[in-house]
Amino acid sequence: MPSSHDIPDTGPFSLAAARARDANDSLAFMRGKFSLPEGVIYLDGNSLGVLPKGTADRLARAITEEWGEGLIRSWNDAGWIDLPHRIGGKIAPLIGAEAGSVIAAESTSVNLFKTLSAALTLTAGRRKIVTEAENFPTDNYIAEGVISQFDKRHELVTCDHPEDIIPALDHDTAVLMLTHVNYRNGHRHDMRQLTKAAHDVGALVIWDLAHSAGAMPVELAASGADFAVGCGYKYLNGGPGAPAFLYVAPRHHGKARQPLSGWFAHKAPFDFARDFTAAADISQYLCGTPPVLSMLALDHALDLWAEVDLTELRGKSLALSQYFIDLVERRCQGHDLTLITPRDDDARGSQVSFTHPDSGYAMVQALIARGVIGDFRAPDILRFGFTPLYTSFEDVWRAVDIFAELLATRSWDTPAFHRRNKVT
Repeated sequence: MPSSHDIPDTGPFSLAAARARDANDSLAFMRGKFSLPEGVIYLDGNSLGVLPKGTADRLARAITEEWGEGLIRSWNDAGWIDLPHRIGGKIAPLIGAEAGSVIAAESTSVNLFKTLSAALTLTAGRRKIVTEAENFPTDNYIAEGVISQFDKRHELVTCDHPEDIIPALDHDTAVLMLTHVNYRNGHRHDMRQLTKAAHDVGALVIWDLAHSAGAMPVELAASGADFAVGCGYKYLNGGPGAPAFLYVAPRHHGKARQPLSGWFAHKAPFDFARDFTAAADISQYLCGTPPVLSMLALDHALDLWAEVDLTELRGKSLALSQYFIDLVERRCQGHDLTLITPRDDDARGSQVSFTHPDSGYAMVQALIARGVIGDFRAPDILRFGFTPLYTSFEDVWRAVDIFAELLATRSWDTPAFHRRNKVT
């Protein structure tokens, strides 16, 4: 295995070439807007985004002034009460949604429970919820929970491969529920094609955008999507456990029932009516009091997107991930790594995943110890995310250089790196 000293100083795979690509990067100016720790190459923005500069100051002001001095007056004076709608309005253009169709609330799991339950009330008489076996587990767990709430009249149909999804749709299908970009292998579904296929049999569609919102353009309205959910802490950089969001197509507003009928979902919350009457707009999908501090962190992070061209974002994402694939396959051969991420640009999200038969976890831990942060997904996946706003081509080059050295020297193979942490 060649060391970095054996790599040519010129050519498309040289460090000089990586730096040249960074010099021509139209999004390079965004990197300076984030607090990147010295000595860290961060390839895990698909799990937790980097801290935007200014977020800490924004929260400090909210704590000391808005909460500390304004107290309860800040619900009005500082606009706290409007945060779910204001954040939804900032997310809407990032996911191709109509104005007034996105709201920030709760977690992705809770929002999936709401939207799936609502979708089933619109498809009464149909039994099947179609999804992928390799969908993110919480999505399928939530579906199982919703089915139990509906007296087990429904069935969760899981497809083993993407090509099995359309054949699984029929006139007994109530909902097609998919994650746009698969969290394991980075496969990206064709949203338009699958939404149309579901609608052709009379089914509704829910998209989980956890691994696509903020990493690429999304076209919910143009694709005819019915519902969508997503999180605020990955590519949107809202912070750990940031509030999630949900989308409901305007044609469904006021026509479905979501089961979490909390007071913020009421048409007039501060009338304090004895009986529940749902709001007729996207507010129906709220529930309880919004978590103001975490909402403010996400709200601040979303201001950065005013300067970002989503087409350029997607182009850089694909270039970074392809560069990583090329470098790993060039420099890390002979170590039982298998690429499971699609090579086709149209089918790839903003991550690259390799499998290793028995040592992937230890390899990831060794990389983290050397300052290259990716993550591991059981049973055998080494996963690396590429966030175009702050990941550079030099980051990718240096990450693979370190990876190649670890593999060549087997320095990953120590007891400390094999010891499992709670979070992988």
